[in-house]
Amino acid sequence: MRSNRRTFLKTAAGAVAAGPAILGAAAPPPNVVFVLVDQWRAQATGYAGDANARTAAIDRLAAESINFQNAVSGLPVCCPYRGSLMTGQYPLTHGVFINDVELQPKTTALAEAFAKAGYRTGYIGKWHLHGSPDGNYGRRQAYIPADKRLGFDYWKACECTHTYNRSVYFEGDDPAQKYWPGYDAIAQTEDACRFIEREGKSRRPFFLALSLGPPHNPYDTAPERYRALYESREIRLRPNVPEDRREVAAKNLRGYYAHIAALDDCVAQVTAALERSGAGEDTILVFTSDHGDMLECQGLTTKLYPWDESARVPFLLRYPRRLGSKGRVIRAPLNTPDIMPTLLSLAGIAIPGGVQGEDHSRLIAGARPADADAAAFLNLPAPFTEARRWGFAEYRGLRTERYTYVRSIHGPWLLYDNEADPYQMRNLCGKSEHKELQARLDRALEARLRRYKDDFLSGAEYLRRAGLEHYREVNTPIGHHRSPWGDWEATLK
Repeated sequence: MRSNRRTFLKTAAGAVAAGPAILGAAAPPPNVVFVLVDQWRAQATGYAGDANARTAAIDRLAAESINFQNAVSGLPVCCPYRGSLMTGQYPLTHGVFINDVELQPKTTALAEAFAKAGYRTGYIGKWHLHGSPDGNYGRRQAYIPADKRLGFDYWKACECTHTYNRSVYFEGDDPAQKYWPGYDAIAQTEDACRFIEREGKSRRPFFLALSLGPPHNPYDTAPERYRALYESREIRLRPNVPEDRREVAAKNLRGYYAHIAALDDCVAQVTAALERSGAGEDTILVFTSDHGDMLECQGLTTKLYPWDESARVPFLLRYPRRLGSKGRVIRAPLNTPDIMPTLLSLAGIAIPGGVQGEDHSRLIAGARPADADAAAFLNLPAPFTEARRWGFAEYRGLRTERYTYVRSIHGPWLLYDNEADPYQMRNLCGKSEHKELQARLDRALEARLRRYKDDFLSGAEYLRRAGLEHYREVNTPIGHHRSPWGDWEATLK
């Protein structure tokens, strides 16, 4: 049954959380368009000062949005992020703390909460929550049954593929494989725009997730017109890229920024569709990423790590009807589990029990954090093969407005002053002049571990308890590599 917005407001009135109440008078329930990209680090936009990035549309969006400048992916890996997004919980609670584990929530999931509140829900693109119980990617291109879609109705998705120019998907309840024409991000965006224009004319609010695969590697597969923008262009490298990794970094970044340029045009299409549909004023539009990409910074590749290139992500939120169209920066950290309660609160929907994330709608409304040491919780419960390759162990940590503090399972490991040292090249951990700061952050980390009932055991123990010891990404034979910055393994002992 189609519900109109007046009816929705009436039925939801008793469930409004604190956030909407402090944003002002009642407004129609907002639509939500959640644009999620894969492996886009926070630094790689024009508005963040990256001269390499061609992001005109995203820069315009930033000028009209709340910019959570210190948004992080607390466990910067694809599936754990997505599990936290859908549940508002931390990975050891929802159970997806490595890739390709099926998410089986014991509480109301994000889209289920919106659907129960009368929303039309839709999902387009990469899902990566159905899991592969064989531990070897066996279900990455398998059909995902309706009862495993966590409340999403409109469905054009695939579990996981990064073959962007021959990209498989499944539509609705049809188990037959289909393929997006051309570069999948463009085709998926066009489908999202049709959904927006169709549903935007309806009186029923909608929640749409558009989950795009790039700029995740392979880096050389963007459409030729975008690759041409960077073929002969000089790439400015971050100073924390070691000298002997600069050539490979520049090569990969050319492809990375080509994907980014293509996605910027996709964002432009989404914003244009919202305006054409007449729904722009009443839509919460979010642009973010599931994690970043080291791309040779600190001499490392991929994600997984607590350094900013891996853990910090862009997070823009625009909602003209309630927040206006003048951009504003929030420096207080936002972590992945915080997204669900914040969106529900902004939409006037009660936050389900079991959610561990914090509702940041008060910050969006202009309040300061109640905790002067507000921090995002960083955690890697089980080190992946790629991390172990460099000698990295399990870690827990905090990312505050200013500092990054991390403990490995062997003891205190990293401490950075991100204002004085934005490229995180001077580890202050163990320095006598920072003893009090380290102790204060360590106490704050202990409080987080208690709050989340995280006993910080070995990764092997968590894998054993969950029956995940056979999973490929944490159980591949490796040889030890030496980091260009020194032997990290020695720092963990």
